[in-house]
Amino acid sequence: MTVILVGSADECARMRASLNGSIRVVGEFPTLAAAETAGIEADGVLLSRTVRLKPDTTYDHDPFDGVLPEPLTPREIEVLELLAEGLANKAIAGRLGISDQTVKFHVASISGKLGATNRTDAVRRAVRRGLITL
Repeated sequence: MTVILVGSADECARMRASLNGSIRVVGEFPTLAAAETAGIEADGVLLSRTVRLKPDTTYDHDPFDGVLPEPLTPREIEVLELLAEGLANKAIAGRLGISDQTVKFHVASISGKLGATNRTDAVRRAVRRGLITL
């Protein structure tokens, strides 16, 4: 998975460090406008907490804009965050105190709601929608 980081140099360095090399950074920019102008292909954009989007702006190039037909439950968000850490179903089950089968059910539900084809795609789509941060 590839991402573009948006924020100050310090914020981008912090975000890059938190990725632990699990996701490849293909660009860093101070603003979203600068990132869009660069035209770099990436699976997602990670915004620092200080970057604000204009609420009246529509980013036509992003196929993940809009509201989910059915929102993720709080438990699904927890599972998704652990998926983003790269944990297997058994490890997620252990952390949350639920069965492997329940995790499998949640992953299937998350994938269906996000229109994802696999776990990695679910995390990518969730990051793009701002449902989770890495």
